[in-house]
Amino acid sequence: MKTLLLLRHAKSSHEDESLRDFDRPLNERGIGDAKLIGDLIRKKKIKPDLIVGSPAERARQTADLALKSARLKVEMKFDKRIYDASPGVLVKVLSQIKDTSNTVMLVGHNPGFEELLESLTGEAPTLPTASLACIDLDVDQWNKVRAGSGHLKYRVTPRELKDQ
Repeated sequence: MKTLLLLRHAKSSHEDESLRDFDRPLNERGIGDAKLIGDLIRKKKIKPDLIVGSPAERARQTADLALKSARLKVEMKFDKRIYDASPGVLVKVLSQIKDTSNTVMLVGHNPGFEELLESLTGEAPTLPTASLACIDLDVDQWNKVRAGSGHLKYRVTPRELKDQ
């Protein structure tokens, strides 16, 4: 069995309208939410073997802040295909991961992440910014990931964590 974690980037800033979408950083709320999700990762003892993220600035910052808050040192790669990716492209990214990694975290964007979650699990919860979803996959190899091959174990949003 493989485990896939989907971490949607935290809330980004629209303050500087001269920036390309790709280059937008996190805003103040996004920074706090990324740290909050990192705290959750630490408390739940979630330990991904590999993180593959979008190279967009807001995804990079989210991954960095969450890892620091989680106090994790994990191999992190950035893959430009994750930016603006469809579920099919995301499955292709997953299919190229070495099978020695059992738990993988993708850090990226909607709508691709929500569509991938629905494709893999048949469930369609929203993934607001800085949400973390955990999918148990009924496969032993990443290149066997297909529609319907997983089930949603949990989904957590920063708002839910703040309300606790």
